Amino acid sequence: MTLAIFDLDNTLINGDSDHAWGDFLVQQNKVDPEMYKKKNDAFFIQYNQGKLDILEYLEFALTPLTQFSAATLDTLRADFLQKQVEPMLQTKAFELLEKHRKLGHYLLIITATNKFVTEPIAKRLGVDDLIATDPEIIDGRYTGKVSGVPCYQEGKVTRLSAWLKDKPFDLSGSFFYSDSYNDLPLLKLADNPVAVDADDKLTAYAQQHRWPIISLR
Repeated sequence: MTLAIFDLDNTLINGDSDHAWGDFLVQQNKVDPEMYKKKNDAFFIQYNQGKLDILEYLEFALTPLTQFSAATLDTLRADFLQKQVEPMLQTKAFELLEKHRKLGHYLLIITATNKFVTEPIAKRLGVDDLIATDPEIIDGRYTGKVSGVPCYQEGKVTRLSAWLKDKPFDLSGSFFYSDSYNDLPLLKLADNPVAVDADDKLTAYAQQHRWPIISLR
């Protein structure tokens, strides 16, 4: 079975769910508004520049998960999905997923954004599986730490390789759709790399290597 792999933020959805979750927490007054927004925006700029220290960012982003009960987090996330994520969904993305589904491909999202935020989005999109950065959970509570390798840059290759060991798939004939130059390590491994609404660096690289460039917006 052929793998059709998709980045999530700014690829399948028109926006960044990780940054949007931070903004949502600010809007809901669940974090220090001024301090948190300033740091959230600064990390987002670093990500777009390819200069993000992923462990530093995750320490910042996962800390709020430690401060609320599971019930409160579930309520917040449901509200976030309705108010922030639904407007980011794209008709053309659903059509692309359906195209691969009809071809009998296995649909996999791989994203640097943590699983707390992305798991319900992946379900909403109807994909077969999700590889995301895993927040550590002990005794049913988030610790604010990362479990395993963050799913970012070369980490996506590491996490996908580990996932493949337990699955009847390989990368033969595989597709990978992404908007970000940060995903170049995995794009180079896919048989069919596709730049989607890509940043300037990835667009230039895709043009140079004659990769398809598409828009879902």
